[in-house]
Order: sequence, then structure tokens, then C-alpha cells
Amino acid sequence: MSFSDKAKFRRTEDRQNMRASKPVSESKSILSSQMLPSDANPMGFVHGGTILKLVDEAAGVTALRHTRKTVVTASLDRMDFYNPVYVGNLLTLKASLNYAGHTSMEVGVRIEAEDLKTGEITHTGSSYLTYVAMDENGRPTEIPDVAPETPDEKRRWREAKRRREERLRMVALVKKERAAEKSSK
Repeated sequence: MSFSDKAKFRRTEDRQNMRASKPVSESKSILSSQMLPSDANPMGFVHGGTILKLVDEAAGVTALRHTRKTVVTASLDRMDFYNPVYVGNLLTLKASLNYAGHTSMEVGVRIEAEDLKTGEITHTGSSYLTYVAMDENGRPTEIPDVAPETPDEKRRWREAKRRREERLRMVALVKKERAAEKSSK
């Protein structure tokens, strides 16, 4: 086999082993919901838990769109509340895929509240969630890679990759600590 034949074979083999990829734009989701008195405390401030549930729903739709498989929430890295949300506000959650590993992915969610009387829109929070795709037997399964296209998507991909590395370091540390605890008993 000549060198060029070997190179062709390697390129074909590499293409066969490559995961499919999807652009970020194919899985973005936007969820809007008007906040009602049942979503808030007696002072009219919307409960953080109400917002968290909507964050998980919006991010879950994005993860599902990307994988077209069953997904489960594995972690919520951060939930930063910048401004309050009030009864009557239209809460809009914008979710997009930041990073995809082999079976897990990070979804970022931007939360905005619109005062429907004035039209003023306030950035009220941001969150990062990790989802894992599951097969029909409830085991993690491979997912498509993500192909960031815009400068903003590429920046979010780099930042998400750093967060993923930190999450993996923390998981390894916790496992090590648990193993040490078990051995000392």
C-alpha cells in the first residue's frame, strides 16, 4: 500500500469515527411565561424556585433538540439572580448549547423579565446546566458534537470547556475524598 493510499484510508477511517456535529442555532430555544400571583411570595417577588423550574425546562428543550434523545439534568453549575422578577412580568428564557462532550452537554440560559406596561426588559439572571443523553436502557449515550459558528458562540464554547474541566476536577476530588473516608472506617 502506497503512502497516499494509507493517507486516504486514514482520512476515510477518521471520517467514520467522527461524531456528527450540529450548529448551535439548530437547538436554541426560547420560553416565555407571564408571572402570576401563584409564582410569587406575598410581596409580589417571583420565587427563585419558580424561575429555576423554567430554566430547567428551557435548557432541557435545547438539550433534547441537540441530541433528539432522552436527556436528564446532571448538574446546575450556577444560577445568578441579578434583578428581581415581579408578578405580571413576562419572563423570557433564552437557552443555547455551549459545549458538547461525548454523552453530556452544557446549556446556558439567559433570563429576562419584561414589564408589559412599559416594555422595559431587564436581564434578571443567568445559569449553566449540564445534561446527559440516555439510551433506551437508561445508560449514557453518545451525542452529536456542537459546531459554534459566531464569535460569541466560539467564546461561549471556550468558556464552557473550562467549566467542564473544572467540574471534572471537582468530581475526581469528591471521589478521592469518599474513597479516603471509606478506607478510614
